[in-house]
Amino acid sequence: MKTKNVDLKEDLLAIRNMMERSSKFLSLSGLSGVIAGIFALAGTAVAYFLILDSGRVPYDEYLQAAGNTSTNTVRFLLGIDALAVLIAASLGAFYFSFQKSRKAGQPLWTNSFRSLLGHLLIPLVSGGLFVGVLVARNDLQLVASVTLIFYGLSLVNAGKFTFGEIHYLGLTEIFLGILAGIFVRHGLLFWALGFGVMHIVYGIVMYYRHER
Repeated sequence: MKTKNVDLKEDLLAIRNMMERSSKFLSLSGLSGVIAGIFALAGTAVAYFLILDSGRVPYDEYLQAAGNTSTNTVRFLLGIDALAVLIAASLGAFYFSFQKSRKAGQPLWTNSFRSLLGHLLIPLVSGGLFVGVLVARNDLQLVASVTLIFYGLSLVNAGKFTFGEIHYLGLTEIFLGILAGIFVRHGLLFWALGFGVMHIVYGIVMYYRHER
């Protein structure tokens, strides 16, 4: 009788695991987070050392530059830098996830992936549009905070469709976004911590827990 109960529990556990795997996108690679974090730190370095000349280009929380530097030039270059990081990180995430799904013999474009993508993009696109509103209104002091918070919300929203680490990464991004809203003059630092360091940390954790 005890053997039958053990077998029944094992069968139920196997069924539960199968259902969980079918409802979650498990091809997300931890290396995607690592490469995204590296690109974010590289973008931060470009912003600080090149665009802002190691801090020698003074600017306030409205990204209004002082001295001989054109304010519009600083804003434009920072925008291009951020866009380049976004594109590079997205391509890296797709590449490593595609490689992982191919090694597992599974398609990348599944129902779980579509669900994850949809729940990820709703807050992400909303945040992007809101940043556009802030830029149009010349109200830039909360841009770093808004990007971190909305990105964190998108991760929390999509976390139930993939690994649990994504949920906690989202909460971390929200927390850093709130701090960036309080300490507005240090937005670049919190941006580097959220999109750079935290991505690398969580990417490494995910890689060692789920891929090795």
